[in-house]
Amino acid sequence: MDRDDTEVDMASVLMSRRDLDFLLYEWLDAESLTSRTRYAEHGRDTFDAVLDLAEQIATENFAPHNKLNDAQEPTFDGERVHLIPEVKAALDIYSRTGFVGATMDDDIGGMQLPHVVASAAFSWFQTANAGTSAYPFLSAAHAHLLVAHGSPDQVDRFVRPMVEGRFFGTMCLSEPQAGSSLADVATMAEPQGDGTYRLRGNKMWISGGDHELSDNIIHLVLARTPGAPAGVKGISLFVVPRFLVNDDGTLGERNDVVLAGLNHKMGFRGTVNTLLNFGEGVFEPGGRPGAIGYLVGEENRGLAYMFHMMNEARIGVGLGAACLGYTGYLRSLAYARTRTQGRPLGAKDPATPPIPIVEHADVRRMLLAQKSYVEGGLALVLYCASLMDEYQTATDAAAAEGAHTLLDVLTPIAKSWPSQWCLAANDLAIQVHGGYGYTREYDVEQLYRDNRLNAIHEGTHGIQGLDLLGRKVVMDGGAGLRMLLARIVDTCDRANAMGAAPSEDVERVREVADRLAATTATLWSTGDAAVALANSTVYLEATGHLVVAWLWLEQLVAAAGKDGDFYDGKRQAARYFLRWELPKTGPQFDLLDTLDRTVLDTQDAWL
Repeated sequence: MDRDDTEVDMASVLMSRRDLDFLLYEWLDAESLTSRTRYAEHGRDTFDAVLDLAEQIATENFAPHNKLNDAQEPTFDGERVHLIPEVKAALDIYSRTGFVGATMDDDIGGMQLPHVVASAAFSWFQTANAGTSAYPFLSAAHAHLLVAHGSPDQVDRFVRPMVEGRFFGTMCLSEPQAGSSLADVATMAEPQGDGTYRLRGNKMWISGGDHELSDNIIHLVLARTPGAPAGVKGISLFVVPRFLVNDDGTLGERNDVVLAGLNHKMGFRGTVNTLLNFGEGVFEPGGRPGAIGYLVGEENRGLAYMFHMMNEARIGVGLGAACLGYTGYLRSLAYARTRTQGRPLGAKDPATPPIPIVEHADVRRMLLAQKSYVEGGLALVLYCASLMDEYQTATDAAAAEGAHTLLDVLTPIAKSWPSQWCLAANDLAIQVHGGYGYTREYDVEQLYRDNRLNAIHEGTHGIQGLDLLGRKVVMDGGAGLRMLLARIVDTCDRANAMGAAPSEDVERVREVADRLAATTATLWSTGDAAVALANSTVYLEATGHLVVAWLWLEQLVAAAGKDGDFYDGKRQAARYFLRWELPKTGPQFDLLDTLDRTVLDTQDAWL
């Protein structure tokens, strides 16, 4: 049974369990997944138990040290990285519950949960403490890659201990001279006669790269082998453990992986971020320098394998951004309901008691905007998680392929849109608090700083825009874009048939969908990729707004005919987004249709 609307006021300021229940069960029908073989051992009761446990651990073990984690960031004494003890204590509890392996097969220790349920559960940890939750987030994505592309021995040697929480994982892509430009990766991997490789090079911006939180840290490292083709076609992927792992699972020698220094960040301060040196000879495993690594799959296919982790991480970044925006919204809502200031408009008597600031129209505007962004962003990433379940478990091959195609198109949007607009929600949360919001006394300033990272890591807005317009909407002859537009039209038709929204709001979504199709064709009509892609970030933002508007219509369809403050709140947030936000796409599409060259033609000397 769904939670009663009367419980809304008692909801945690971390996340709305009522909203999670609505999205999972009333909209996405997560319970129906239990009819599939992979999830047959589960039911609504197990899903709810997982959500309950996540909420409990996040509230009791992650949230209490969030501010301390920010104030006392990791330090390096030249030998060891030091973190506050609460981080390890929380992660030990997290590991014992099995959350790292939430979606993994039960034969390697996983829970075998649907991705959509696991994502909803993880939202509690991301809202409670972004810094601490980053460690298991990276480890889970790392483990999923090795399960998909690693050897059975690599799964046994490295993944099983990650599922148990004894090992943590990282991804090592960027280098000091090559951030997002992976074609310029210079780390080398020399093959040895025993099937291993020796790696030498430097990696930058490695989250979780060094700490004492686990028995071992397993790095996934992009590197080149001798004679490999230039550019991204010559990149291979290697497993490089901090400590070598013996055949019996015990730890062996220290590998030649050394911390060179820590990066001190604006936010996410609780997540240690490192520069790592590989193969400098500080340690000599096997009696000689060079970091020992194990090839994943085949040589020169490393980037394709790494994208398995990166795409998962990109959706996870979107979830994290939505979560940080969501808790900021709930905190500012609670503040607005209790903070008294000012008097009703027209009140002339200064003796009139001040009113809660939520009674002021402009404060309600800021709260409603936040609600539309964060509930829309959460819906987007959970919808993407449901597509992962669909393409991995659907018995109908066409349905599975369709879900995969649609997910490809939505992934750059799922990463970027919440990173932009749920950060905007955090900005508004500070504004609702006024001067207090700008102080460290209140949590909203930290939430803004933490969320600012999400627009950068796992690919900036610019990179996601190039991916969306340059690849995703044109591959396979535009099949993904056509599928997206068809689903939007179908939702519009259902919304009209059910009377789920005013017809003018529905038609507005349909009109913007038509604009997207026409503008995409216009951008590629010249055959000049430089012109087509010059303003791809604008295209990304406009398309993202359309997608979120569509998902707001989807939520209205799910709420049709249902009464209560919760559902009325959904309808009002949707109305705000469709009337205040979606029209912003008009000038954006107008600009794109002109094939404007202002940015493209700007010269360095003019800046």
